[in-house]
Amino acid sequence: MRSATVVRNTNETKIQLALSLDGGAVGLEKSLFEGKQASDVASQKSASQVINVQTGIGFLDHMLHALAKHGGWSLVLECVGDLHIDDHHTAEDCAIALGEAFKEALGAVKGVKRFGSGFAPLDEALSRAVIDLSNRPYAVIELGLKREKIGDLSCEMIPHVLESFAQAAGVTMHVDCLRGFNDHHRAESAFKALAIAIKEAISYTGGNEVPSTKGVLR
Repeated sequence: MRSATVVRNTNETKIQLALSLDGGAVGLEKSLFEGKQASDVASQKSASQVINVQTGIGFLDHMLHALAKHGGWSLVLECVGDLHIDDHHTAEDCAIALGEAFKEALGAVKGVKRFGSGFAPLDEALSRAVIDLSNRPYAVIELGLKREKIGDLSCEMIPHVLESFAQAAGVTMHVDCLRGFNDHHRAESAFKALAIAIKEAISYTGGNEVPSTKGVLR
């Protein structure tokens, strides 16, 4: 089972998460919200997946929920951050922690496709994502968002979340919104396209070879 648990504590955020790239049961030993009221909007449980995202930023919860759902992951992510300042530290640190967990859960890049691509529409919006499990972190994100915020998440943070994930995960990632006029739709279609691309890239080939002419990916 390709899984990882990450705890990331700083003076700005307290984060813990459990991730399984193949779905199934995951959980945390003790919730950061024990005895407190937490939102259940980005929470879903099925026979194959457990998803519960609690960052304190509703739209970020929604995007990470979509990423996990369509990527086939199980994900429990909790964050208590300095939202009295703004959304930057929470959004960035959650993406870093998720990227670290992804890299740890994936392990050595062998026996998988390595490359993946995906398209996802949401009404009038259409996005494309391409990923390479290259161990060379790089991200090009072009979403064309125009609003200042979607819910409580600054639109400038949305590409930064994807960039931070790519850096921590050690992947090369290109995500573009090709068309659409509703910023919510543009952003959500981008996360769904990325989920589809990642799901393909991490899928097994049936062998155990390193998918590189160099023979290594590091």
